[in-house]
Amino acid sequence: MKKKMFAVTVMFLALGTASAEEVLTGDTRLACEAVLCLSSGTRPNECAPSLNRYFSITARKFSDTLKKRRNFLNLCPVSNQTPEMASLISAQVNGAGRCDAKSLNHTLIKYHGWGTGQIYISNQMPDYCAAYTGHAYTDFGSSGTMPRYVGTPKEGGYWVNAKDYDRAQAEYNARLKEKRRQNRENSWLKR
Repeated sequence: MKKKMFAVTVMFLALGTASAEEVLTGDTRLACEAVLCLSSGTRPNECAPSLNRYFSITARKFSDTLKKRRNFLNLCPVSNQTPEMASLISAQVNGAGRCDAKSLNHTLIKYHGWGTGQIYISNQMPDYCAAYTGHAYTDFGSSGTMPRYVGTPKEGGYWVNAKDYDRAQAEYNARLKEKRRQNRENSWLKR
């Protein structure tokens, strides 16, 4: 929470240097709101317009999408005032929308053995997600909203949203216990 408050304070101090007549509007305002909203794993309804604007920015190539999104966030006057803010923008561009459980389960599929068709989901969060969720100006860890891994990769593990972790872990353990029981029964039948 302290990190989030520091980022908010930095932003408002920078914006406070503008005169009363210079109120942010349009994309500049949406960009600043998006920077704040992307810094938190718990986002109020007031974030919807800025996040809709941010995630609606697309291009044919994914790298061009990221460039356009970076340009949008850089419209916020404080985006490059300090190295920390510049690194926050970079972390947000590379991680936002790519570090939730659904995205991790999709992008972290690994193939085990050629031609066997066996796959597993890695339990190692990509560097861009670690940079985003662990940034000093975000609160994913302290707010308990960071995705968590259930199980082990070799035994069908997968990522879940933090709020679903306890339930998912219990279901995983029950499935694993049943699978082991069935394997024991099958091994006795083959003797």
